[in-house]
Amino acid sequence: MQAEHFPLSGYLTVSVKLAYCDAPAGLGILWKVNMARMDQLCRVRIYGVAVLFALVGSFAAKCWAEESASKVTWLTCYREALAKAKADRSLALIWFCDPKDQEENQKFAAAVLDDPQVQKGLAGCALVKLPLDASVASSDEKEPPIVLLNHGAFAEMLHKPGLAMIDMRDEASPHFHHVVSVYPFVQKPISRDGLAAMLDLPSGSLTQRTLIWAVRTHPEQPQSAASEYSSLLASQAESHSQHQASMNLQGHHNWDQRFQDINAKLGNGLISNEVCAESWPGQRLVESAEECVHSWRQSSGHWEAVSGKHACFGYDMKLGSGGIWYATGIFGDRR
Repeated sequence: MQAEHFPLSGYLTVSVKLAYCDAPAGLGILWKVNMARMDQLCRVRIYGVAVLFALVGSFAAKCWAEESASKVTWLTCYREALAKAKADRSLALIWFCDPKDQEENQKFAAAVLDDPQVQKGLAGCALVKLPLDASVASSDEKEPPIVLLNHGAFAEMLHKPGLAMIDMRDEASPHFHHVVSVYPFVQKPISRDGLAAMLDLPSGSLTQRTLIWAVRTHPEQPQSAASEYSSLLASQAESHSQHQASMNLQGHHNWDQRFQDINAKLGNGLISNEVCAESWPGQRLVESAEECVHSWRQSSGHWEAVSGKHACFGYDMKLGSGGIWYATGIFGDRR
């Protein structure tokens, strides 16, 4: 008896060869097959098949679980989505789309929303898909329904298809129930990497998160916004951006004094550094944020600060009366 390996199936098969020998009496008798050995080999085959099926079953179950986990649900009711986000202490992501442009909607979903990495980020949000003319009832029964994209909170959506995020995580936060991210599809939809970056932004205001997003999505991948986010530096960046906007003048105004004040508040032996920039007149929020990052790229000194890794960082931008956005980035570094 000998064992033969079947290359294609990986199974172990058994073939039994019969042998004769001369008996003392001269008669040919059949040797007994070693049944114990045959049984052992058969058990190996059966065990191998069982293991194979177990592995295949385990792999299939894993794939099914991953596929099921990646299936996100898009609601169709604005208030229901906000209620879910509040209950889950999460962000609500709104996809404003044109129902008449189903082909483009499907292309965007296939290329961006269905991406496995994006799906992981979407799973942590309350998702709602709404038409461009979606409305909610007014708190005043005498008033007509409010078209969402006509509301001031969504002004930076520019009445375009696109994405908006509302922070429903913490009622004590100043950002609670506020729009904290937007991306109107002005020229083209947001990219897969752009949405992944949006889903991974730190807590902050719409202007803070938009400028951080613009830094993180720059083609050269500057590292300042990959540092530790500092609410203190974000607040200082907000204050100085507002100061520039109030003057309609870019600059490191009062930096000597602010430098000392910020360093004292930072502590831990950190020292602060600052960059400023401004947009072109008339540019809207997302475009202005990208323009300010582009402006920093044109200066070696500014880009060294923006592209470098720091102990901590904060960004913000504010709109001046002349239609120009003023941006500030402040970083903390070890002495």
